[in-house]
Amino acid sequence: MTDLKRLLAQINPFSSRHEMINNRDEEEFKLPKVASLVIMISMNLLLQISFFIVVSSSNKYAEYLGGNATFSGIVIGIPTAFAGLSLIPLTKYDKGMYKMPLHVSCCFAILGHVAYALAYRANFLYLILIGRCLNGVALSMFMYCKRYCSDPRIVGIRRRTTLASWIVISQGLGMSLGPFLGGVLYNVGFSNSVFNGYTSLGWIMAGIYTGFWVLVTKYFEDIPQPSTVTELQPACDSNAVPIISLEEVKSGDAEASPSYSITPATSPPPPIDESFRAQLSLITLSQWGVIACMCWFAMLCFFILGSWEANLPVFGASAQNFHWSPFAAGNFIALGGITSFPFLLFNLLAARHTQDRKILAFGTMLGLAGLLIFISILRTGKVNYGSLFVCWWSVALGFNLATTVTLSLLSKQLPPEWNGRISMAIQYSNYVGRVAGAVWGGSGVSVGMLNFVGLEIAMVGIGAILFTTLWSDLKTKTG
Repeated sequence: MTDLKRLLAQINPFSSRHEMINNRDEEEFKLPKVASLVIMISMNLLLQISFFIVVSSSNKYAEYLGGNATFSGIVIGIPTAFAGLSLIPLTKYDKGMYKMPLHVSCCFAILGHVAYALAYRANFLYLILIGRCLNGVALSMFMYCKRYCSDPRIVGIRRRTTLASWIVISQGLGMSLGPFLGGVLYNVGFSNSVFNGYTSLGWIMAGIYTGFWVLVTKYFEDIPQPSTVTELQPACDSNAVPIISLEEVKSGDAEASPSYSITPATSPPPPIDESFRAQLSLITLSQWGVIACMCWFAMLCFFILGSWEANLPVFGASAQNFHWSPFAAGNFIALGGITSFPFLLFNLLAARHTQDRKILAFGTMLGLAGLLIFISILRTGKVNYGSLFVCWWSVALGFNLATTVTLSLLSKQLPPEWNGRISMAIQYSNYVGRVAGAVWGGSGVSVGMLNFVGLEIAMVGIGAILFTTLWSDLKTKTG
C-alpha cells in the first residue's frame, strides 16, 4: 500500500515524467500553477452542470407554468446567447486576465439559479427565462476556460491538446451529472412551494457556487502582468510579422511547427489596427480554410450534443414504448455520459502522441455512426432502450472527442497573440451550436424525428468534406 501511494504521488495528471526529464525545450511543455488550473477545469465542470441540470425537468417545469416543449428548448439554449453577448464587455475590460471574469461568472451563476428557483413560487413562466439569461452571463466563462488552457503565456505548445482533453473530460462529466442530478432532484416532490422537484436544483447550485466563489478568491492566482512592453516575434527572424505558413508545415516533418520567442521591443510597436491588417494580409487561403473548418466543427459538435440532450426527454416521454419521467430521462442521458468517460480518459493519454486531425476524424466518424444507426432504427421501427442507448453513446463520445482539438489545433498554427481572437471565434461557434441545438432538440418530435436526424447527418457531411479537403493543412505538433 505504501508503494502504491508513493507511485500515485509521482504521477503528474497533466504531463508524463518521461517527457519532463528528456525535454530540452521546457517552453513547449510548460504548465500553469496546479491550483489555478484545477479551479479553471472545475469551473468548466460546474458551468456544464449548470447548463444541463435543467434538461431533465425543464419540459415539465415549463408546462406547469404554461409553456410548451419548444419553450423548454429555448430555456435550455438561451443562456449561450447571453453568454455570447456578455463576452463583448468582458473581453474589453479583462486585460487578458482571468480573475475578474471568474468573479463575474460566480456572481451571475448564483443570481441565475436563484431566479430559476423563485419562478415556481412566483408562478411566473418568464422568470425561468430570466434566470437562465443570468446564467448565460456566467457561461461566458466557457471561453476563458478554453483560452486559459491554450494561453501561450502559461501553456506550452505540446500541452495544449492535453489540457483541452481535461476540459472535454469535465465537459463529459457535466453533461452526465447535470441531467442525472436534475432527475434525482425531481423526485424531491412538490410538498413545498420553495424547495421542490423543480426548484431544488436552483437552490443547491446557488449554494455550490457560493462555496466555490470563496475558493476562487482564496486560491486562484492570475497571470502576472508583464513589467515591460514586449512583442511576439518568430525566433528565426526578429523583424518579420509572426504569421505561420502552412506550406512549411506540409513540407516539413509531422511535428513541424513554428517557434516564437518573446523579445523586448527595441522600437515603439506599430498601431494595433495596422499590425492586425498586416497579419491578415499574410494569411493564406488554406489557413482561412483551417479556421473555417475548426469553427464549423466547434458549432457542429455542440449543435448535435445540445439537440440530443434537449430531445431525449421529449422523445422519451412521447414514445409509446418509453413514457419516460424526468428522472428516467436524466438517468438515460447520464448513463451515456458515464459509460463514455473511460474512453475520454484514454483520449487524455492518447492526445500526447496523436495528431489533432486524427482525433477530430475519429470522433466525427464515431458520432456519425451513431446518427446513421438512429435513422435506420427510426425507419424500421426498432427503437428500444438498447438500440437508442447505442446511438446516444456513440453520439456523446464521438462529438465530445471531436471538441478536444478545435481550439488547440488553431493555437498551434497561429501566432501566440492570436489566442484571444481564435478563442472568441471558437467560443462563439460553440454558443451558436448550443442555442440552435437546444431549440432544434426541443422541436425534434414536432418536426419529425427523421428530419431531426437527417439535418444533423447533412451537417456532419459538410464537416467531413471540409476536413478531408484540408487534411494536409491540419497537421500540427502532438501533445
